[in-house]
Amino acid sequence: PFKCNMCEYSSKDKGSLTRHLLIHTGEKPCKCQFCDFACASSGNLKKHLMTHTGEKPFKCNMCEYSSKDKGSLTRHLLIHTGEKPCKCQFCDFACASSGNLKKHLMTHTGEKPFKCNMC
Repeated sequence: PFKCNMCEYSSKDKGSLTRHLLIHTGEKPCKCQFCDFACASSGNLKKHLMTHTGEKPFKCNMCEYSSKDKGSLTRHLLIHTGEKPCKCQFCDFACASSGNLKKHLMTHTGEKPFKCNMC
């Protein structure tokens, strides 16, 4: 295997290691032709380009929802299945998104990050 000399990463092929090394150098060779966006991987650039084209190739087969990335569609599908994979470690609360769980956890920690701008 090909091993990174800066972290624990290893890969079976040299190309993957070469792409990985960009994380450490901060190099962003993939540049958007429409704006100032730049990134390390062609896959991320392809996803970014969809913000300009409006393309949303990942479509829900149960409703009209569509997304530019598979992860968003996967999270959306939880609405239809009723699955709630994010579970609170302190009580019986469960929800579909990690963002909602994070908000819920504040009820246990007493954290109040939002301030009223009126008082």
